[in-house]
Order: sequence, then structure tokens, then C-alpha cells
Amino acid sequence: MLLIKAQRDRLLSPLQSVIGIVERRHTLPILSNVLIETSGDRLDFTATDLEVQVRTWTSVSESPMQESVTLSARKLHDILRALPAGAEISMEGSENRLTVKAGRSRFNLQTLPGRDFPQIALNAESGAEFTLPQSTLRKLLERVQFAMAVQDIRFYLNGTLLSVQDERLTVVATDGHRLSYTAEALPGCTAKADVIIPRKSVQELIKLLQPVDDPVKVTLHGNQVRFEFGSIDLVTKVIDGKFPDYQRVIPVNHPKIVDVDRQLLQQALQRAAILSNEKIRGVRILLTKDALAVVCSNNEQEEAQEELEVAYNQEPLDIGFNIAYLLDVLNHLTSDRVSCHFGDSNSSVLVTVPGQEDFKYVVMPMRI
Repeated sequence: MLLIKAQRDRLLSPLQSVIGIVERRHTLPILSNVLIETSGDRLDFTATDLEVQVRTWTSVSESPMQESVTLSARKLHDILRALPAGAEISMEGSENRLTVKAGRSRFNLQTLPGRDFPQIALNAESGAEFTLPQSTLRKLLERVQFAMAVQDIRFYLNGTLLSVQDERLTVVATDGHRLSYTAEALPGCTAKADVIIPRKSVQELIKLLQPVDDPVKVTLHGNQVRFEFGSIDLVTKVIDGKFPDYQRVIPVNHPKIVDVDRQLLQQALQRAAILSNEKIRGVRILLTKDALAVVCSNNEQEEAQEELEVAYNQEPLDIGFNIAYLLDVLNHLTSDRVSCHFGDSNSSVLVTVPGQEDFKYVVMPMRI
């Protein structure tokens, strides 16, 4: 007999932390459910899709016994959201039913046994461990996540590389057309490990991590990674594959360097993109003396041109890129200025933040 009494927000908040993992359609019906476990005054919520698992907890009025049950995560979430803030909720279960009561509202939900819920087994082996602020890890993931591939046949590109080496955490993502790199010092961390975190896990971490200095403990095992912060415990399997040698992709000593206001360049690209070709999304970057021009055209012979004043006195350059790739990086940076390092018309561009060595973004050129 499951018996829970708590305020609505004490149940809704932890449920919102785990529901992002729950898929709407599953071959296993129980994977659409959330596992609820009671023990004393502690209430645990767990959700999984067999690749990533999120567990969180909250305190409630003491439950008379230790029990577990699973029920539809989305139905319970929708019910709690629809109830008034501050409402007193009671949940009582028997056999294959759970009744949710609030005031004069009453909901009878179907349940499945908690013992049948397929939880990810934690790797018992010791692995590389490090701790850093939640805000720092969130910033690192946000800086690279947009460069991950989406359902690429090269499965190792559908995620983000976490590399720990020489007291440094390096985070890299690439889809084969562009690459985003960032790094953070880990003083005192002598461990060495490389893992590829799946796309879904990265996106879920960005949602769950808060912009605070509270710590997050990261443990890298051979086949899984565990993130522990606040009341949240996230375990994810890793992608089994070899990540590309990103250091060979990042250009060095490109001679043509342009320092430009990030927002002005971003706005110029956004306006020019209105008349870009919808399929190839191409943009030409034209560098001439003290000027950077952005040119987009489409199949209707329409053309947009924007020009910015920059400090440039080297030979002219005409080079094409996917405009979405350039906008992605500008949208995810917060710096006032960016530096664009160009080679020739067949070379990739390197985008950096002036005065910062911990971020690099590379975009391959395209023919337009």
C-alpha cells in the first residue's frame, strides 16, 4: 500500500527533472513510466530509456513503509500541472491502481510493479573522478552541443567527447562539417580518460544543470558516466567508438585575422540569411581593405549584401560557408567580439574569442 502526502510543488518539481528522459512511444510500455519509491520521508523518482537514467528525490510526509510502483510519467505530470499551486496531494496505491487526490479532485491511474522497472546497473569499477561547478559544466556543454551530429551513420559523431588529461577537461563536438572545442582546468586531477556522451544525455544535462557554483561530481567509467549534483543522479551509457582526432582539424597560423563585433556580425548574417538559398544555406564572405562583406543569393536571383568596417589590410579573400553554421556559434557566445582566422578560399575558418584560449570553433568552407 503506497501512501504519499505532500504539497503539489514538492512532487511536480522532481518529476519535471526526470520526465525529459521519458519517450512517448516505446516497445516496452514500462519505459513510459516513472518509478516512484518511498522510504521514510524520502520519495525517489527514476526515469530511463535504457541509455540514460535520471534519479532525483524529495522529502514528503513520512510514508509508513518502503514501497515502489511505476505509472505513466506524462499523465502524472499533466495532472500535477493542472492542479492549483500549493494544493495538498495524497497518493494511495493498491494492486495495479494508484489514486491521486487533491481537494475534490480524484484521479485513478494504472500502475505496473516497481520491481519490473529496468534500471541501469552502476559500474562497480573505480573510474576517473573530478568535480567542478554546475555553471562551469553547463557552459562547457552549451559551447559545443550545437555542433553534434544528428542521427549520423558515423554514430561516434552523435555525441560529445569528454577528455580528461593533464589536469584539464576538454569538451569537443563535431558533425564532420564544423567542430566546436572548449576546455577547463582541473587542478589536482591526475586521471586520464576519453568518453563520448550521447546527444540526448548532453541535452538533458544542459536542462538540469543550474547556473550556480554548487558542485557536480563526474565519474568516468569505461562504458558509462555518472553525474551527481544537488538531488539529481544522472547515469548515461557512452558511445562505443573512436572520436576523430580534433587537434588535426583545428587550423594553426592562419594569416588573415579579422577582429569583429559579435553582435554586428550576427545581425548582418541574420539579415542576409533571409535571401539565402533554402537548401544549401550558402553565404559568401568577402574580405577587402578594411571591409568584410556578407553576400547571400537564391534561385530567384535575389541578393542580400551587408558590409562591416573591420581592420584588414591583407590580400582580398572570397570564401563560402553554410550560414547556419556561422550563426550557431555567434548565437551561443556571449563575448563582445570574435576573431575570425582565415587561410585561403579552400581552407576552414577558425573562430575564437579574443584573449581566451579555451574556445575554438572551426567551419569547413563550401563552394557557392
